[in-house]
Amino acid sequence: MSTVKTISSALISVFYKDGLEPVVRKLHENNVTLYSTGGTEQFIKELGIPVVAVEDVTSYPSILGGRVKTLHPKVFGGILNRQDNDQDVAQMQEFNIPQIDLVIVDLYPFEKTVASGAPEADIIEKIDIGGISLIRAAAKNFKDTVIIASVEDYSTFLEAYTVNNGGTTLEERRKFATKAFHVSSNYDTAIFNYFNTDETYYKASVAGGEVLRYGENPHQKGYFFGGLNEMFTKLHGKELSYNNLLDVDAAVNLIGEFKDDKPTFAILKHNNACGLATRETVKEAYLDALAGDPTSAFGGVLISNTTIDEAAAEEINKLFCEVVIAPAYTDGAVSILQEKKNRIILIQNNVTLPEKQVRTCLNGLLVQDKDNITDNKELLKTVTVTSPSEQEIEDLLFASKICKHTKSNTIVFAKNGQLIASGTGQTSRVDALKQAVEKANAFGFSLNGAVMASDAFFPFPDCVELAKQAGITSVIQPGGSIKDELSINYCNENGVSMVFTGVRHFKH
Repeated sequence: MSTVKTISSALISVFYKDGLEPVVRKLHENNVTLYSTGGTEQFIKELGIPVVAVEDVTSYPSILGGRVKTLHPKVFGGILNRQDNDQDVAQMQEFNIPQIDLVIVDLYPFEKTVASGAPEADIIEKIDIGGISLIRAAAKNFKDTVIIASVEDYSTFLEAYTVNNGGTTLEERRKFATKAFHVSSNYDTAIFNYFNTDETYYKASVAGGEVLRYGENPHQKGYFFGGLNEMFTKLHGKELSYNNLLDVDAAVNLIGEFKDDKPTFAILKHNNACGLATRETVKEAYLDALAGDPTSAFGGVLISNTTIDEAAAEEINKLFCEVVIAPAYTDGAVSILQEKKNRIILIQNNVTLPEKQVRTCLNGLLVQDKDNITDNKELLKTVTVTSPSEQEIEDLLFASKICKHTKSNTIVFAKNGQLIASGTGQTSRVDALKQAVEKANAFGFSLNGAVMASDAFFPFPDCVELAKQAGITSVIQPGGSIKDELSINYCNENGVSMVFTGVRHFKH
């Protein structure tokens, strides 16, 4: 039995008229009766195509300043009637209700109105009532009715409509209904989040998803939900993978700490910085970032806080790297970096990032505020007899920024605006420190005069003891251990300066 249903009538009522004309003309070409309201009705008339005003069907005009237009049994009966139900068929005849086979409707731009900073009265008026009701009604009755709830579906509909000689299949109607329910749920979520002040309620809806090659491993499916095209302008390379995206996210958040600084370059691997430096030129920043761990840099994600020029690009091009990110590039730099076919080159656009972080946990979700505190001079409390020098304070804050974006437990060593080494993701802070010392030695760095940052307090003095033995002269940490005095006393006895921030920066 064929599931194709021919479209004989359509209700069209949209806020945006973009892309509508070809649909209207195709329907008219097939002698489809068109019903409409307000601005859409006028739009169709101006195309020279006959249209029936909804108020002529309902015998009611648009009232209450346009708040009530289509909310009437003669409209919703035409959409919701079950054509294989004898009682429905009889009532359609009894009440002289016209059949509506197709509904094309969009919704008032609620989210755009909120984003524009409009007064609440204007925002409230952009809460669609008739449109959302039409979408739900037509989607519910997908067995008999087609719903097109987005301009993005116009071309798909026209293709199906043409192939099926003026009709649609049940499978197509179900797909359009699915998309319509997505539109309505996304819209309702936006409205709820505008009104909601209770943080124990959480609702999120993302308008579009992207299929990735695979997830973290080839046997896992992977998807990205969000607006990558808003976030980045892609200049070259293959598609970003699941793991690329995690590294890019870490890189963007890290470089954000240095957005107002001199040229700064970071190299990341597995979400952690393996190199980072601030210098007078982007080339110098890159070379000193690379020097921090040239082994781990292989296959990494590179990011700059400033324009990448030809001089920097020539050096970057010597390294195999997956992704390069910057706010801008010179034309010559792009030409050089494009020499590697698969290298992904991204321009980072100025986009506001979410203030909440969300991750799955057990049979639910964990939601938290983003760690938006960046340690600064005002937070620092010197707790030792010896105070850090101005250069050490600069390096302490530099190291602290990196520490904040490194997996716990972590220890970060820095000197003269350069990441010397770090211990990342260790089960003990002492192990993280030992790892950092070993890496610094492996790449030929002297830790004499370097500073140390820790993401959490020291419960024992062993870390400052090992740090002093390695050459560290100043330490930054949150403080807050009941045994802080043990570390403070050791520093005082050995001429090491130490500052507390009062802010822990765990990252799991």
